[in-house]
Amino acid sequence: MPAAQLLLLACLLGVGARTAQLRKANNQSGRCQYTFSVVSPTEASCPEQGQAMSAIQDLQRDSSAQREDLEATKARLTSLEGVLHRLTLGQVAEPSEAEQGQLDTLTREREQLETQTRELEAANSNLLRDQSVLEEEKRQLRAENEDLARRLESSSQEIERLRRGQCLQAHSSSQDMSPGAREVPRWNLENLDFQELKSELSEVPASQILARPTSGHPRSEDGDTGCGDLIWVGEPVTLRTAESITGKYGVWMRDPKPVSPYTQNTTWRIDTVGTAVRQVFEYHLISQFTQGYPSKVHVLPRPLESTGAVVYGGSLYFQGAASRTVVRYELKTESVKAQKDIPGAGYHGQFPYSWGGYTDIDLAVDETGLWVIYSTEEAKGAIVLSKLHPESLELEQTWETNIRKLSVANAFVICGTLYTVSSYSAPEATINFAYDTATESSKALSIPFKNHYKYSSMVDYNPLEKKLFAWDNFNMVTYDIRLSTM
Repeated sequence: MPAAQLLLLACLLGVGARTAQLRKANNQSGRCQYTFSVVSPTEASCPEQGQAMSAIQDLQRDSSAQREDLEATKARLTSLEGVLHRLTLGQVAEPSEAEQGQLDTLTREREQLETQTRELEAANSNLLRDQSVLEEEKRQLRAENEDLARRLESSSQEIERLRRGQCLQAHSSSQDMSPGAREVPRWNLENLDFQELKSELSEVPASQILARPTSGHPRSEDGDTGCGDLIWVGEPVTLRTAESITGKYGVWMRDPKPVSPYTQNTTWRIDTVGTAVRQVFEYHLISQFTQGYPSKVHVLPRPLESTGAVVYGGSLYFQGAASRTVVRYELKTESVKAQKDIPGAGYHGQFPYSWGGYTDIDLAVDETGLWVIYSTEEAKGAIVLSKLHPESLELEQTWETNIRKLSVANAFVICGTLYTVSSYSAPEATINFAYDTATESSKALSIPFKNHYKYSSMVDYNPLEKKLFAWDNFNMVTYDIRLSTM
């Protein structure tokens, strides 16, 4: 190799070389010639030929040593790859001590990581479970608090009402009795409901009973127990409060014409909040009703809608859901005995009362039998009243009134006269209209009627007890009434 080329190579391969310059020019013979110039970082001038050869030899030795190191590293890497492959396939039976130490360390670290992972997962699961339990307890406490607040408010109002009104009435009545009949048992207003309170009566002379009507069966002004015009409605008396949201509105009733095995005290109740209302709760005793323990639960063969159901002569009469069909369900045999469409009657929100609730078809009972209150397209939303045959459900007679159904909150029938309630939410509402089927005429009224809980969804008349039954915002209440002389 020429000395110039060796020198150039030595300069190019020298450790610490910085830059190289390339020159291109024609030589003396006219051929293109490339030349490189590299500045040495340590030498001020190029070494002689001997020095260049020595540098090249040193570089060759260094290169050989590096190749040996590279080959050794490659061989070690190949060995490690073989070990890894055998470990993967489970073919290593006895690893070396170093490998075994590394494997033990890795195994311990993996086990520690797995233990920590399990502990974290268990802690997270416990936290989620505790959170769920706390949320459920929070929900239950909130519901119990709301229920207790509602009951406290109801009890406070009832106690205050009893203190203001009922005790005064009992005091004034006792003045008319003989001295031996004035002593009555003490009433614990905090514990007794009104139904039990009214049963706390003292024995009085028979003449006093005959001369004055009882509160459960008020007589008309001349002492007659027959029919007359409604002239007064008493204060609402709360007998029962619904337990859940399904009881915000509903219907409850007793049979004014009871048949065995039922009595005039047997009570039925239907919570009508829901899309498929089928359950009818039966209470054989009044105490069962007031305490909330049904003696039987009927499941109707088809769902009902509206709060217009009634019980009469041992049968439940109700409107089938999303239909104009009235169904007669015999309670004793738990079977449907008749069903009939009310011709042209609106249903499912077409002609309801002002409070809504799909109350298009409302059944009613009075001293003369079974009625249905509804409206039709032909009547243009005015109330239509029809008398029904209690067994076949055939329409016996029909009257069209001039009272718009949507403008009143509810309606009921007493002695063949239709009465309407002005508002379902106003605390001081009125019985505002009456339609007499005997004279086929209507008149405006202004008889005070109190919506104590401000959401009356059902008002019905019971001709046996001479009372109005109502469902007012979760609460089942009654009203005493007074009729005029016929």
